[in-house]
Amino acid sequence: MRISLNASALLGNPDVGQMRDHAAQAADQGFAGWWLAQTGLVDALTLFTALSGQTGNLELGTAVIPTYPRHPTMLAGQALTTQAVMGDQPLVLGIGLSHRPVIEDALGMSFDKPIRHLIDYLEVLNPLLETGAVDYDGEAFTAHMNTARPGNAPSVMVAALGEQALKAAGRRSDGTILWMVGPKTIAAHIAPVINQAAADAGRKAPRIMCSLPTCVTDDETAVREMMSEMFAIYGQLPSYRAMLDREGAAQPGDVAIVGSEEQVTAQLDALAAAGTTDFAALEFGRNDNENARTRALLMGRL
Repeated sequence: MRISLNASALLGNPDVGQMRDHAAQAADQGFAGWWLAQTGLVDALTLFTALSGQTGNLELGTAVIPTYPRHPTMLAGQALTTQAVMGDQPLVLGIGLSHRPVIEDALGMSFDKPIRHLIDYLEVLNPLLETGAVDYDGEAFTAHMNTARPGNAPSVMVAALGEQALKAAGRRSDGTILWMVGPKTIAAHIAPVINQAAADAGRKAPRIMCSLPTCVTDDETAVREMMSEMFAIYGQLPSYRAMLDREGAAQPGDVAIVGSEEQVTAQLDALAAAGTTDFAALEFGRNDNENARTRALLMGRL
């Protein structure tokens, strides 16, 4: 299981210089990747072009870009341009549906037929990334283009939790990006569905990237309670609530990676055994000691 960092907590106080330093340190320390959510007013793909010259061969990934606000032809151009600037440095274009309250209430867009939307999105996006040409008439998207690409295609992964989304991801992408999903759910639900869908489509085994809040601490109970309070929304959104229920977790903090060095090591081992190919730690230290211990443990698994 490859170990990466999820730097999305930095978006709460978006300092581009701080994010650049964080990514450069991750590269210097040997982490496999550096992932960033697409939230607020920081554009992740634009930021990646600024990071590319200072982060070596560190994989940069979006976790994730919501599909509804960006037409797949536009996102294809953004991703191809970013990959062209990055050269041979790997880029993962992580996309996802987001959630009905965000799309309808915050953006005023329809969230009707989300799986049809996702399938049509990938049917337009993938050929544009791979060849620069698409000829597709779908229910949610139509695109007819044939143009030159500025560079090679990035990898595409999809945030998928439900069975139909996982099947779409397995058949039409390189894997799934998970948040707030525990090892029991990965082993019994996520991995079997997406792996079978990829096999049925003749695709290689998909990546399963799991990201969770992570903290090495001597006060597991207090940290889990703090995480549950901070990430309470994920216990309320239906798609995440379903995953927590599968795990037998009452609160989001219950699936986080928290405890002593020995406990955190065992929890990471459980994720790997469940079929997780990539883990992105959202570091959650409350003080310098917890920050240092958490980073040291993660580096010990590189």
